[in-house]
Amino acid sequence: MTDTSASPAPAVLDTWFDLQCPDCHTALTDVDLLRQRYGRALEVRLRHFPLARHRHAYAAAQAAEEAYAQGRGEDYVRALLARTAELGERGEPVLPGIARDLGLDADEVELALIDGRHLLAVDADEAEGRALGVTGTPTYVIGGERLDGGASQEGLRERVAAVADRLLGASAP
Repeated sequence: MTDTSASPAPAVLDTWFDLQCPDCHTALTDVDLLRQRYGRALEVRLRHFPLARHRHAYAAAQAAEEAYAQGRGEDYVRALLARTAELGERGEPVLPGIARDLGLDADEVELALIDGRHLLAVDADEAEGRALGVTGTPTYVIGGERLDGGASQEGLRERVAAVADRLLGASAP
């Protein structure tokens, strides 16, 4: 017998971010508002899409993966995006400093950047993003629709919400 009282499967929102991108920091507000609106019905997943013009974005993505491995990935991503200017100015030494500030094992973050243990995860995200047509950040993919915020984020949260409403069978509040 099928349990019909179970809640519907969540809609999945993939957020393609470059962790040296100031626009991605701004986009966190939209992501937070979407999480508040949909709760567990919307699964938000960070996907890495380091842009070539951001010299330290690839290392930042690897450091974030190590922070996820240590159980504080989302906190690390938020702290890192709040310091994109500093990352651009000071470079990769900022990465273990953020880990240290959060009580993470900063030495392990440094080691992860040297031994490349998270390269495959970052490369896989980037390759999948390219296959989906991601060219800039932030970009969202929900319900098979790609919504590009690289040029402008205006109205983007509302467009994501409209797709989420459709997927979840809900009307906009």
